Amino acid sequence: MTRIAVKSEANNNAHMAKGSSLFRFNTGRKEDVRDIMRNPEYVLNSLREHSAQNNYSYDRLYRILYNQDFLLMAYQNIYANKGNMTAGTDGQTIDAMSLDRINRIIDSLKDEKYVPNPARRTYIPKKNGKLRPLGIPSIDDKLIQEAMRMILEAIYDDSFEDTSHGFRPGKSCHTALRQIQNRFTRCKWFVEGDIKGFFDNIDHNVMIAILRKRIKDEKFLRLIRKFLNAGYMEDNQYHNTYSGAVQGGIISPILANIYLDQFDKCMKEYKEKFDKGNKRTILKSYTKMGDKRHRIIEKISKETNESKRIELLSTLKAHDEIYHSMPRTDAMDKTFRRIQYTRYADDFLIGVIGSKDDARQIKEDISKFLNDVLKLELSQEKTLITIATDKARFLGFDIRARKQSNLKRKTKSGCYARNYGGHIVLEAPTELIRKKLLQLDAMEIKYVNGDEIWKPKMRKSLCCKQDIYILNQYNSEVRGICNFYSIANNRSKLHKFRYIMEYSMYKTFACKYRTTKADIIERYRLNKDFAVKYKDFKGNDKVRKFWKGSLARNDFPKGSEVDIMFSSKPVTYKNNPSLAKRLKANTCEWCGKYATDVVMHQVRTLKELDSSLPWNAHMIKINRKTLVVCPQCHEMIHS
Repeated sequence: MTRIAVKSEANNNAHMAKGSSLFRFNTGRKEDVRDIMRNPEYVLNSLREHSAQNNYSYDRLYRILYNQDFLLMAYQNIYANKGNMTAGTDGQTIDAMSLDRINRIIDSLKDEKYVPNPARRTYIPKKNGKLRPLGIPSIDDKLIQEAMRMILEAIYDDSFEDTSHGFRPGKSCHTALRQIQNRFTRCKWFVEGDIKGFFDNIDHNVMIAILRKRIKDEKFLRLIRKFLNAGYMEDNQYHNTYSGAVQGGIISPILANIYLDQFDKCMKEYKEKFDKGNKRTILKSYTKMGDKRHRIIEKISKETNESKRIELLSTLKAHDEIYHSMPRTDAMDKTFRRIQYTRYADDFLIGVIGSKDDARQIKEDISKFLNDVLKLELSQEKTLITIATDKARFLGFDIRARKQSNLKRKTKSGCYARNYGGHIVLEAPTELIRKKLLQLDAMEIKYVNGDEIWKPKMRKSLCCKQDIYILNQYNSEVRGICNFYSIANNRSKLHKFRYIMEYSMYKTFACKYRTTKADIIERYRLNKDFAVKYKDFKGNDKVRKFWKGSLARNDFPKGSEVDIMFSSKPVTYKNNPSLAKRLKANTCEWCGKYATDVVMHQVRTLKELDSSLPWNAHMIKINRKTLVVCPQCHEMIHS
């Protein structure tokens, strides 16, 4: 029976006395109580109850991994990822998963004989042209890591600061950017932060020490250290990992957030000490002009002579032109300063209302904290101090503060206000869109009289594909970029991106059918749209159009509601996952035979299957890439 998260026996008794939901049941049967406590949804919500209490400590977490239903939930979470059909260093994939395989993993965990396999090292290109190392863990390691990730997320997520947005449920790049637009108003300086080689330089001892503050289960901590020290294989050679967390590991993102949460809390304390003053000092020159304006208005109200009244109104109008163009407060007021901070993974942005010396001091202080406490180094090349009216690059957006202008609008109270100066603007960078089009090989650049001209081009790699595949590929790429920049203030620039992609698609179809672009447009025209007809897996006739969604800016609420952290309400998880039910049924879904040793046959994608084979045709028909089969049928399928 899985037991959860208690500080001490005294705490246990206290919770039982209070009738805590951890120990409250409406049934008298011991079997029912045991089933409830083994239910993964109950286990995770029990852990989450105390997540926001930073001084609460957890015990007996390791025992949760003995729960077969918990590992089946982890399997349900990860099975659909295409990467699971890529073998790790042990040569196994997620194919042939079974209850026996899960039980063997549990048995090896019980006596702590489980040893993670080294990850298989591979590389993917980065935006700057360099390569990013990725580790591919074995499937058994992924299964255990997913179970540990769920536990750690339930324990820590509600205790994270609201300035953390990376790898968290309900958080994204957009929530980070929205927070910047809401909170960084009238900042004078940006500090663009970047931690040098963060994932490769996480100190294992510091990581375990941070976890030990809340987790008192040494078995659980030892298992985490095993994964951190598992090493990796590259060119058939084993390499130790004395520091860092493998990028590509399921558990790495949550560990990174736990590690950098110390930095988030440091910045919260730093803000409390740094912030000074309630509001800026109002300039005396502005006050004097305001007093003069009131005197003119008073004269107008008392004047009975119409000609003199008109003359005073003309004077008031001329006065207001000067008055409304004057700054109201002292922008360089030393008695007022503020700092704002937002982080996504290892990138962060700091907004400063203060002097440039303040910004330099902040950079030195955070560099010292990272070096002394977290054993990390701030990248001096990428950590820049930028004036806010210039552009700071963060999460693929250019971020800047609007310059002060004399543009004004009438407020609800009837007064005139200049509400635009200092507001944060999010922009889609033209050079990133240009780079993306070149990366997709959908555009070529020509120069006419020194001017750069963007020209759509056909993509040879797609010419041999089916029509619906080509359309889907373009749709996913266009929709992906346009949706990512949906909150950009200059989203209208995406019209050019979509135009290039649209005509690149026409040219690709023209190349495939050895015809002209005009002929393709006419051939696939459906009213005013470009559409491809196809049959779905059930044989029904379908039509899919080229995506032409609105490119108007998708505004979002600017109120405090976007800054509220998710409350610690019980979370609904998938209970009794379908994969578990199908495995526990002990029935082969191909031959119908009852067998206690059934396995889950799985393929990467249905599109790759040869439909001439009957079991493949069956999987395509039921639209499933998994099939519970007996060992004999599994051997027949693979032979």
